[in-house]
Amino acid sequence: MGLRLALILLALALPASAKDLRLATWNPGLSRDGPGLLLRDITARDPQVLAAAQVIAASAPDAILLTGFDWDLEGRALSAFAALVAEHGHAMRHAHAGQPNSGMDSGADLDGDGRIGGPRDAQGYGAFTGQGGLAILSRLPIAGVTDHSATLWRDLPDHRMPDDDHADLQRLSSTAHWDVTLVTPQGPLHLLAFAATPPAFEPRNPARNHDEAAFWLHHLPDAPFAIIGNLNLDPMDGDGDPAALHALLAVAQDPQPRGAWQPPQTGPNAGHRGDPALDTAEYTRAPGNLRLDYILPARMLSVTGAAVLWPSPDDPLADAAARASHRKLVWTDLRLPTE
Repeated sequence: MGLRLALILLALALPASAKDLRLATWNPGLSRDGPGLLLRDITARDPQVLAAAQVIAASAPDAILLTGFDWDLEGRALSAFAALVAEHGHAMRHAHAGQPNSGMDSGADLDGDGRIGGPRDAQGYGAFTGQGGLAILSRLPIAGVTDHSATLWRDLPDHRMPDDDHADLQRLSSTAHWDVTLVTPQGPLHLLAFAATPPAFEPRNPARNHDEAAFWLHHLPDAPFAIIGNLNLDPMDGDGDPAALHALLAVAQDPQPRGAWQPPQTGPNAGHRGDPALDTAEYTRAPGNLRLDYILPARMLSVTGAAVLWPSPDDPLADAAARASHRKLVWTDLRLPTE
């Protein structure tokens, strides 16, 4: 390991102070086309999997929400991946990965194509049970998880669910909504974790994307929290209605994590209105790069640092970050109240 890389990893390895907690969220590209294939690739030490483990270890979060991570019943893929991250120098011994709605068969023709059993007939898009789920790895103990994923869309106050959807069975969460309580030295911290559907591909998706974010407006704990995950929504560019995001920012704060480098703002990015330093997803086609991944801490928490891990091309981590995923890891350092 070169001196420069060693210094970078040392700088990233710790939050701003020993009292700070580092939260992260990332879609590391750890979803595959069939059940069991992710575990196969982890076991085989696939270069893309190793790159993802390297990036997480370099970022050194106290807890990370992984989106787009395939779920399996016994949690073998998550356990194997956690071992790889530990092998890269960052052990996170606590984990959670409940069954997501993605790929969960609804038994109905939800997309109206006259057939059942397709990826868009699942409670959340997925070709098999658990495809593209959520997972949490943590250095801190997990005291408990409240899983809201079975909530029906129709039961959300002021929902935007279309009238012609299957109101008696359609769940709101396209992946999951979890309230995960971490045990910190300063007391409990609730991670309000989710990954929303893109506001595209299906006529109902813009409404569902909005309502998946709006869900947390009705389920905020009376305790320190951070809303965390893939909102699949850029407030300035791309598709989707940012109204729910703006409402969340009335009860939470936006640290506006920034990347160290952004590609030239040409091609599909040329007409963007948003600050490219805030982008967390890289696309070479329209609508271009977008800000999709967020950590929104409660206003009672102090933010001491935040960043999007988008290394410049000459950075030692650039190759691993690019090899792992077109999405960029986001981290935020927090300080909880001491009283």
